[in-house]
Amino acid sequence: MKKGILLSGIVCCWLFLMAQLAYATTWAFPFVVWSDSIYVVTDEVVTNVEKKIGNVTSYSDMEQFGGNFSNMYPKGTAYYAIEGIVVTEAIAVEHEKGSYIKAVYESPYEYRGSVLNIAKIAFIAIMIAIMSFVIYYILPKFRNS
Repeated sequence: MKKGILLSGIVCCWLFLMAQLAYATTWAFPFVVWSDSIYVVTDEVVTNVEKKIGNVTSYSDMEQFGGNFSNMYPKGTAYYAIEGIVVTEAIAVEHEKGSYIKAVYESPYEYRGSVLNIAKIAFIAIMIAIMSFVIYYILPKFRNS
């Protein structure tokens, strides 16, 4: 009986602590990521687009993702080259059907998702170690009393 109550308490604490592993990001500006580069979305309308060069593969206004990620546009939003401008300077984003807006190159995009994954794995390993310690060293003392 005591073992079940203690084990239930440990599991509840573990679930509570796991829920605390929520990460959020605050963005300084609306952007799109294409070809490992971050482009700041402007208000400038573009009318002279060329070929399609890609599209948004992940959207979030809270988390960071790899690939062609955006904090403004939904998955599937198309990117286009702009006539007369090299893609390393600016690209066009399909803002609405047939309407394009300019996104200007800001910097290389550095995806830090792996750091968060390592932190989660380390946290889980620590929790397993604590639970193992409790099960093998603390619980036998309760059984003997």
